[in-house]
Amino acid sequence: MIDKKDVLDHGPFFHGTKAELHIGELLEPQHLSNYQDKKSNHIYFTATLNAAKWGAELAKSDAKERIYIVEPLGDFENDPNVTDKRFPGNPTRSYRSKSPLKIIAELGSWERHSDEEINHMLTSLQKLREQGKFVIYD
Repeated sequence: MIDKKDVLDHGPFFHGTKAELHIGELLEPQHLSNYQDKKSNHIYFTATLNAAKWGAELAKSDAKERIYIVEPLGDFENDPNVTDKRFPGNPTRSYRSKSPLKIIAELGSWERHSDEEINHMLTSLQKLREQGKFVIYD
């Protein structure tokens, strides 16, 4: 039995993407990453709507942006790509797991970041790629 004080976060949890999924479906690792040209060893999620919005807005695809409410079905850990490396602690409440996430619901509506904010983020990420600093530890 897991002691509640040992749980990293109680959620609710979100996953931003452009994939069309249905309630009850599972999001699993070992699918092509939205951010690099390889399969991801983990599935990533967050407990903040802002981080989920970035996930949906920056995902590769021209499809509709979506945010799902998800339930982790196994252990998870802080996402090392943002925890302490970019932000002290885990203010974005970002996590990853090698276990599936179950789709519980889809958020019907949410406010996107402005086009200016999204373009600024895309430009910043491109600069990091060009400098060889856009590394995802998976």
